[in-house]
Parts: sequence; structure tokens; C-alpha cells
Amino acid sequence: MLQESDLPGLVAQVLAASFALAVVFGAIAQRTHFCTMGAVSDIVNMGDWGRMRMWLMAIGVAMLGFNGMVAAGWVQAGQSVYAAPRVIWLSNLVGGLLFGFGMVLASGCGSKTLIRIGGGSLKSLVVFFVLAVASYATLRGITAVARVATVDAVSFTLAVGQDLPSLLAHFSGLAKPTAALLLGALIGGALLVFALAHPDGRRADALLGGLGLGAVIVGVWWVTGRLGHLEEHPATLEEVWLATNTQRMESLTFVAPIAYTVDWLILFSDTSKTLTVGIVAVLGVVVGSAIMALANGSFRWEGFAGTEDTANHLVGAVLMGVGGVTAMGCTVGQGLTGLSTLALGSFIAFGGIVAGGVLALRYQMWRLERMA
Repeated sequence: MLQESDLPGLVAQVLAASFALAVVFGAIAQRTHFCTMGAVSDIVNMGDWGRMRMWLMAIGVAMLGFNGMVAAGWVQAGQSVYAAPRVIWLSNLVGGLLFGFGMVLASGCGSKTLIRIGGGSLKSLVVFFVLAVASYATLRGITAVARVATVDAVSFTLAVGQDLPSLLAHFSGLAKPTAALLLGALIGGALLVFALAHPDGRRADALLGGLGLGAVIVGVWWVTGRLGHLEEHPATLEEVWLATNTQRMESLTFVAPIAYTVDWLILFSDTSKTLTVGIVAVLGVVVGSAIMALANGSFRWEGFAGTEDTANHLVGAVLMGVGGVTAMGCTVGQGLTGLSTLALGSFIAFGGIVAGGVLALRYQMWRLERMA
């Protein structure tokens, strides 16, 4: 029986493990040039699916790992924020579109912003702080009021959780662990087959990025959903997931946690502001990226190229902050972590992010043609 005096040590283990996994994420992403915006851009501009195959491989690995843990009885999708019965489909879609458009203007998504900071990008540091303000405002401020009154109000509620295994179990009579194992293997396996079918997907960097980053997502799920999960808190006797902002089990995501990181830094002396998995993950990705950039000689100081470059990055940061919170996640938060649960909302957000990125790339091409 866990005693209350044991809690600080367990929280420290959860935070240390999450930080270590985030360092690995940052190092691998820096080494492999993992970038969702870059993956979409490569397809739109050059027809190159190399980096997209890496992303899809990571999604497949995350799906296989998460649903394998569901089948083993270690975690449940319903213990996360992604698989609630209420599907806020319009928020997922609109937020995804805004985030996807913004990530192109800002030269990368939330995770890429952290990776670029680790590589010496000062303009990404500016994006970081602007994104944090926009994100926090959409969590609790003026844009939060607008979000709740508009897109969040458009939804439908299912009889069970919105993750596909729960729906399959509900309509077919299969046990949920069996449904999770079946769908995780089918969908995750199909993504792996697609990624590996082309030589680009079998390159060393693609394998490292796809397999490594997918495994990190699964690892953080295990840390929060298994190591940090208490069926009964020794003081309150309530079920808890230690050191998470959502009070549920979590894996990596990089929009709201960036806001929480800045909040923690500003209000550090407030004892109610404690470290969480999201905050240490933000710091860990920067550290991991910096270590890899310094080790391979790619670290370079980078600033804005001019006024238009500055404006694009500022607008992009705002769109990512607003869109990421509205969609309940970013390219990692929904595109890897959310999709690993096979939640309907995550598939909608994923589609919105990709569509928003394509629209932004088309917009940039139109701008260049007009200038020419």
C-alpha cells in the first residue's frame, strides 16, 4: 500500500522518466529532421513522401504500442482526454486548419519550434513566447470565451468513448481489449507497411525517426498511465494520474504545455505552480535537440530575415496557439499521441492540420507568383 510520504518520490520518478524520454525525442527529431510542416511541404512542392513516411511510421508504432497496452490491461483510452464520448468535431477541424496554416507561416509546428530553439534559432524563441500567450488565452482567456461559445458548442455525444476500439466493442460485442488489439494491429500495421514499402521509408534516418519517436510516445503513455497512475490516492482515495496538467494520463503534446511552461517560469515562487509532465517534456525536447545539434555541428544562431519574415512568424505563432488548443493538440499532440488512441476527434484534427498546411503552402506559392 502506497503511503502519502511515498508520493514525492513517485512524482519525481514520473517527471524524470518523462524528461528523459523528451530528451530522446528532441535528439532524434533534430538528427532526422523530423518535421510535419516539412513533410507536407515536400509532398506539395516536390512530390517527395520521404518525411511523410517517417511521420506515418511513427503514428503506426504509437498505435501498435498504445493499443497493445490496452489489450494487456495496462491503460485505457478513456483515461485520456482524447476518447471522451463527446466529439467536438468542429473544434477539431477548425483548430486543425488554423494550426496547420500557422505552422507553415512559423516555419514549423510546436515541436519543431522547440527543436529549432535547441538548434540556435532565436526567431523560434520569439514564436515560443507568442505561441504561449495565444495558447493560454485560448485555454482560459478572451479566445477561450470565443472558443467555448462557438466551435465547442457544435458536437455530438456517443454512447461510449469515441475511440474506435470502444465503438467496435459496443456494436460488435467484442471485448474492448480484443477490439483494441485488432484495430491497433490493422491500422497501425497498415501505416507501417505503407511507410516501409518504399526505399525512402527504409533509410536509416526514416527508421530512426519513425520507430524511435513512435516508441517515445508509447513510453510516455506508460509513464503517466502506468507508473504514475494511482487507483486510490492515499490522502483522498480518488483515482489520480500524477504530475499531469489534464489530471488524466498523457503523452507528448506541445501547445498547452508551452503555455504552462511560461506560466511556471513567470510564477515560479507560487508554490501551487508545480512541474508537470508537459512542462518537463517541453524543456526536455529543447535539451535533447541542443545536445544533438552541438554534437553533430549543426548548431547555428538564426534570426529573422526581415519585416515580412517577422510578421509571418508572429501570425503563425498566434494561429498555432489558438488552433492547437481548439483542436486539443498539435502535430504531435493529435497527430501522434491522439491518433495512437484511435480517437475520432484525432483523425479529424489530423486531417485539418494537413489541409491547413497545404492551404498555407498554396498561399505562399500564390504570393511568390504575384511578386514575380
